[in-house]
Amino acid sequence: MRHKVGFKRLDVKESHRKALKRSLVTALFKYERIETTVVKAKAVQGMAEKMITRAKTDSVHNRRIIARDINDKAVLAKLFTDIAIRSKERAGGYTRVLKLGYRINDAAPMAVLELVDQKTDEEKKAEKENRKKAKKPAAASKPVKKEKPAADTPAETAAE
Repeated sequence: MRHKVGFKRLDVKESHRKALKRSLVTALFKYERIETTVVKAKAVQGMAEKMITRAKTDSVHNRRIIARDINDKAVLAKLFTDIAIRSKERAGGYTRVLKLGYRINDAAPMAVLELVDQKTDEEKKAEKENRKKAKKPAAASKPVKKEKPAADTPAETAAE
């Protein structure tokens, strides 16, 4: 029986469990959707939700506390500048676990752990188009070099 046990052990040592959770949380914030086993997803879900709650108030203290677990600076910046801002209005429940079925290899129950406030496909397409439009005028404003006339080539001088 598991009475009053505060977390899932996942049948690994403490250092392995910490590393596993850190890598899964980093991947979740990087890709906003990961596929893993149900037990791992539920174990990571609480850690991710606490990080998003802490990231809602951007301070040096909160950044350092979260940076203990997320080693990728780009993902850390994305958490504070993008994910936390999208979740500002929510009081909790930033992630969801969707069960997929069973893995073919060992019949482990699989799930998708994803952020609730994901960008939709339409928003992603609009963002890409905005980036393309921003790049085109910058490229068009570059001065065009004029080519020299081809009359001074050695082949033409030898023919004369």
